Amino acid sequence: MTARNPFLNADHESFRTQIARFVEKEITPHIDHWEREGQLPRQLHARAAEVGLLQVGFPEAHGGIEVPDPFFELVAMEELARAGSGGLIASLMSHGIGLPPIVAAGDEAQKERFVRPVLEGRKIAALAITEPSGGSDVASLHTLARREGDDYVVNGSKTFITSGMRADVITTAVRTGGAGIGGISLLVLEGDTPGLSRTPLDKMGWRCSDTATLYFDDARVPASHLIGPENAGFMAIMHNFNSERLGLAAQAWGLAQTCYQEALDWARDRETFGRPLITRQVIRHKLVDMKMMIDAVGAQLYQLAWRLGQKQQPVAELCMLKNLATSTLETVAGEAVQILGGAGYLTGAKSERIFRETKVLSIGGGASEIMKDLASRQLGY
Repeated sequence: MTARNPFLNADHESFRTQIARFVEKEITPHIDHWEREGQLPRQLHARAAEVGLLQVGFPEAHGGIEVPDPFFELVAMEELARAGSGGLIASLMSHGIGLPPIVAAGDEAQKERFVRPVLEGRKIAALAITEPSGGSDVASLHTLARREGDDYVVNGSKTFITSGMRADVITTAVRTGGAGIGGISLLVLEGDTPGLSRTPLDKMGWRCSDTATLYFDDARVPASHLIGPENAGFMAIMHNFNSERLGLAAQAWGLAQTCYQEALDWARDRETFGRPLITRQVIRHKLVDMKMMIDAVGAQLYQLAWRLGQKQQPVAELCMLKNLATSTLETVAGEAVQILGGAGYLTGAKSERIFRETKVLSIGGGASEIMKDLASRQLGY
C-alpha cells in the first residue's frame, strides 16, 4: 500500500524506504542463487539486524526496537515479498515465531541469553512444535521431557521446522505432564545440545528456507531453559498463533501483490498479434479481478492489525483472514502465471516461484480446514 493508507504515517514510510533499500541491495541480486543452494547465508541475518529489520516489535531492553503498532511489521513483510520468495521471509524471519514465547514467559536471564543474540543477527531462532504424528493437533504432541536433577532429558522428534538445520535457539514444545493441554511445557534447546540431530527436508517450494526434522535422543537440557512454569506451555503456544497467522496473511498478501505487478508489467510490454497484451479485454479483466481480491485482503489485514494493536484478540477473524489471504494468493499466482504464459512457467519468474509456494501458506500455522473449524467455534456455531 502507499502513504494514502490511513493506518500509515511518515514513520512507517521512512521504515519502508529503509527495508526496500535492504531488499534491493542485499536480497534481490542473490535470491536465485540462494534458492538453488537451499538456504540463506548466516551473514544475511547480521545485515538484517544492521537495518533494524530483525528487532522490530521486540523489547528494547533485550535488543529490540519497540514500535507503537503492528503496521511496521506489515510494511516489512510487504517489502520483503517484493523479492518474490516466501522461503526468504520464512527463514530470515523465523525468530518471529521462535522468540515471542521466550519474551512473553521467560525470565530476564533467558531473554538475555536467547533473545538478544538473535536480534543482533549473531544467532538464528526456530520454533519446534509440529511432530511426525500430527501437525495442528498440538494438544496431542508426544515428545517427552523427563526431569532428572538439574536437567530435562528429551526424547522424540519434530518435523517441518523452519530454519531447523541452522537454528541455534530452538523453542520446543514438550510433554512434561499428563495427556492433553495441561501437560505441555516449553524448553529452549540450543543447537549444540547433546542428543539433538537434524535431517534436512526437500520441498516443492520455499527452497531457500532450510526445513528439517529434529530428533531428540536423550537430549539433556538444563532445567533453567524451561520457559515459564512447567505444564503451562500450551497457552503460550496458542497466543503465538495469533501473531503468526497475521504474519502468514501479510506474507500471502505481499506475495500476491508481487505476482500482480509482474503480470501487469508483462501485459503492458508483451505484444500479441501486433497489439500490447493488456489491450485484450480478457487480460484486463483478469488483472482487475486480481487487484480486487488483493485490495480486499489488504483492507482486512490492516483492520485486524489495528485490533491487535488495541490488545484485542480477534481469533475467528484472524483465522478467516488467513484463509482469505492464502486462497487469494493461490488464485492470483495462478492467474499471473497464465498471463505470463510460457515465461511464467520458467524458473526466474517471480510468479513461477510463488506459484509453487502457495500451498505451504494454506497449511502452515493451521491448515485451512482447521482455521474454518476454529473460526466456527469462536463464532458460536
